[in-house]
Amino acid sequence: MKLVRLIANLGYGSRREVQAMFREGRITDAAGEVLYADDVVAHECVRVDGEPLDPAPGLVVMLNKPLGATCSTRDAGRIVYDLLPSRWRARDPMLSTVGRLDRDTSGLLLLTDNGALLHRIISPRQHVPKVYQAELAEDLRGDEAALFASGTLMLDSETTPLAPAMLEVLGPRCARLTVTEGRYHQVRRMFAATGNRVERLHRSRVGALDLGDLEPGAWRVLDDGEVARVFAEGSSVA
Repeated sequence: MKLVRLIANLGYGSRREVQAMFREGRITDAAGEVLYADDVVAHECVRVDGEPLDPAPGLVVMLNKPLGATCSTRDAGRIVYDLLPSRWRARDPMLSTVGRLDRDTSGLLLLTDNGALLHRIISPRQHVPKVYQAELAEDLRGDEAALFASGTLMLDSETTPLAPAMLEVLGPRCARLTVTEGRYHQVRRMFAATGNRVERLHRSRVGALDLGDLEPGAWRVLDDGEVARVFAEGSSVA
């Protein structure tokens, strides 16, 4: 791929704008030598205004989504893309969230421009577990674990029962829930089916990947080994 197209696709500007950057000498190699639009240079050796290029296509980002941020660019208010470099919104292929966390849910959110990877993670056939911690409005009644594990729970407006899910009781009104599906507001609706209400919801893990020490609102690019942990054996629901 020509440098001008590569840099434009990374969101630095239109092709015309990137051509102007070349003419202005703003695009160089690692040694500071000015590059030209038809040069063939490894991605990691290119600099824009002295800074390394943004990650190449195939980017996977882990974000600790804070409460109040939404995943849709059509929603009013703060969105998760506001937490990332602004030019990433213009990347081609685009950077998309892997599933969604609603405004009132915090925690681990993945974003990628790799469509095949995105669909692999969210596909119910992959059985990728997602772990949530829920704080509830009422005390657990005691039969939720058996109900969620049964594979028979039917949510309102659904035509098929939920796949088995694993509940771990952490306190009278606190539980950890592991699901392998991603139905609309699934965790909230599961507890609603038991007559309870989720007051606070946090996703801590996807597959064998967790947030570690990533602070709310912070993000980092994942390497191939970390992405592989999403599909690691032994991370599925027991």
